[in-house]
Amino acid sequence: VKSPDGKHSAIDYYGPSPDNKYVGYGISVGGSEESVLHVIEVATGKPTRDIIDRANFGNPSWLPDGRMIYNRLQKMAPNAPVTDKYQNSRVYIHKLGEDPESDTVLIGAGLSPDMKIEPGEIPVAIHPVGSSYVIVQSYNGTQREIKVWAAPLSALAGEKTPWTKVADTADEVNDAQVSGDSIYLLTHKGTPRFKVLRTSLAKPDIAGAETAVAPTESVVTAIATAKDALYVRKMNGGNSELFRLEYAASASPTPVALPFVGDLEGLAVDAREPGAVFGLGGWTRFGGYFKYNPGAKKVVDTHLQPQGAFDNPTNLVETEVKAKAPDGTLIPMSIVHKKGMKLDGSNPTIVYGYGAYGISQTPFFRPTWLPWFDRGGVLAVTHVRGGGEYGEDWYKAGYKGTKSNTWNDAIACAEWLVANQYTSPPKMSIMGGSAGGIFVGRSITERPELFGAAVDEVPLSDMVRFESSANGIPNIPEFGTVTNEEGFKALYAMSAYHWIRDGVKYPAVLVTTGLNDPRVDAWQAAKMAARLQAASASGKPVLLRVDYDAGHGYGSTKKSQYEERADTFAFLLWQAGVKGFQP
Repeated sequence: VKSPDGKHSAIDYYGPSPDNKYVGYGISVGGSEESVLHVIEVATGKPTRDIIDRANFGNPSWLPDGRMIYNRLQKMAPNAPVTDKYQNSRVYIHKLGEDPESDTVLIGAGLSPDMKIEPGEIPVAIHPVGSSYVIVQSYNGTQREIKVWAAPLSALAGEKTPWTKVADTADEVNDAQVSGDSIYLLTHKGTPRFKVLRTSLAKPDIAGAETAVAPTESVVTAIATAKDALYVRKMNGGNSELFRLEYAASASPTPVALPFVGDLEGLAVDAREPGAVFGLGGWTRFGGYFKYNPGAKKVVDTHLQPQGAFDNPTNLVETEVKAKAPDGTLIPMSIVHKKGMKLDGSNPTIVYGYGAYGISQTPFFRPTWLPWFDRGGVLAVTHVRGGGEYGEDWYKAGYKGTKSNTWNDAIACAEWLVANQYTSPPKMSIMGGSAGGIFVGRSITERPELFGAAVDEVPLSDMVRFESSANGIPNIPEFGTVTNEEGFKALYAMSAYHWIRDGVKYPAVLVTTGLNDPRVDAWQAAKMAARLQAASASGKPVLLRVDYDAGHGYGSTKKSQYEERADTFAFLLWQAGVKGFQP
């Protein structure tokens, strides 16, 4: 949707009321993620007069009486520093039709003696359907471990609500899901590949909690509570596994057979309905949306996503390999290309990766990549440390003081591709974005001769100054702080901008940004491009691409996404010397 000034708006999130009478949804302009919460009446399709700004952290939750619970950022003072933006947010209860400025405060930093919430934490309150409790989860910026509290629904009394602690940061809980009056906790305490605990909300006792899902070789990555059972998503070597655990005390997890090997995402359930709905896709096929029917014990295609002509091509092949890092660790890599490709070192190849926050590079397919494959291109997705492919240990091996493993792993994968004649340095590029700007930036500053080109998308480039931006404070748990020696040394080591040297022959680089980016300020990309332009002695282009109606990529229109993808591939094919893309 475009506003009168020509800027587009996007839906950031939505949350329907359990009775299906209303839907609360967040709208932001130009990819800014500055969400304004609106409510629409389902029966009439008409919006209500409930409009709440600074509601960046959806989804809203609903109480049985029709009131809505939501998180709202503080109203910034005129001269407040930008680093205050995400401090002291609060959870409010809103009655439809009333003035949001008069909403009841439920939780926030310093409000309740029963809850130790720090100013930088983001608390979120949820009323799970079918439960007689309200749950609070508090997030310390990008830290994966959360705090959890519970209170009886009948005892909600604004700031005086009697909250009971379920889990603290030290319990290393990453997720909590409720079924009735039981709570399931996903934790990596004592087991880097995670396990699931179960305890009572009436008397939560995490120390004495029952182990519902014991740790195995596979990494537990998600849990969801349906009417019939707990559904558990696991990851083994990047590919997904699905298990079902009935609520009976004697039950044990049983595997659910998936229609093909790939990545299961968006595990969706309803406490009033049995079964689970999920997306399933692979490296060479989009896949679709599927539902597990526990009565029939079958996974069926919902056909919610119509299959297009380009969603499941038959001419692509995927190979799994491992490259040896400098310390001897074997780094997995997933390679995709057209069938029949020759290994003669001549193929344009993208080394793609991320390596942060414990986020794994799981199988994905996008039809927008077909133009790359159709022109002989190779996609090599690297599973570098800093991601979560092998659990918490893999994540923490590319984190703060160990972050150098992220780019050393990337370099090892690139060298493997050359040694095995998939490509050669002039035809090889490296691509990544956001925190993947460290993956890209430090790879090309460490080994500039190894790559012919690079695409640095909305990149974190100057890590030393990141902390001075609005989103820098929430990212301290992931990257560290310049306020102590250990933190500064780690940040300097991963700060690509500071490792650019004058007179070095750097590869061609395309740096992209959106002017409304709330996660990585646009100056990070501009600073990186300017320094490379001034320093590089290769004569190859360093370009800065700015989208003035976009942000970090979230909320961008299809048109802007397609245009950026076209520019990216044209740039890389040009630099790889592919016929038809030369000036």
